[in-house]
Amino acid sequence: MDARELLGIARVERHKAYCPYSNYQVGAAVLSESGEVFGGCNIENCNYGGSVCAERVAILKCISTGARKIKKLAVVIEEGRQAKPCGFCRQVMAEFATPDFELILAWDNEEYIVLTLDEILPFAFKPDDLEM
Repeated sequence: MDARELLGIARVERHKAYCPYSNYQVGAAVLSESGEVFGGCNIENCNYGGSVCAERVAILKCISTGARKIKKLAVVIEEGRQAKPCGFCRQVMAEFATPDFELILAWDNEEYIVLTLDEILPFAFKPDDLEM
C-alpha cells in the first residue's frame, strides 16, 4: 500500500474523531507488517488524561489483533496544518515499528512528508534497551 492510499484511509478516520473539547480532528491509519490496515481517530474525554490520540488508537487496534510490528503510519489533520505526533505517540511507535518504518504526515490534500523513526525520535528507548 502506498502513502496516498494510507493517507486516504486516515482522512476518512479523521471524520470519526470524538473531540468536543478541542475540535481538533486527527485521523490515522497503520499498515501492519502482515499487510493489514487499521484506522484510528482521536477520542477525547472531559478528564483530559483519558483522551487518546489517533495514532495510538490505530496502533493499539493493530496490536490487539495479534500483530506485533507496524510498517507505516499515516496521520492527517485539517487542511493547512501539518500533522505532528506527540512524544507519547512517538514512543509507542518506537515499541512496535519495523526497522524500515515510515511515518507519513500530511498537511493538505496533496502534500505529505515521509519520515523514519530515527528522524522523529532520535535515541529512542526501545524494547531491546531492556535486554540484559
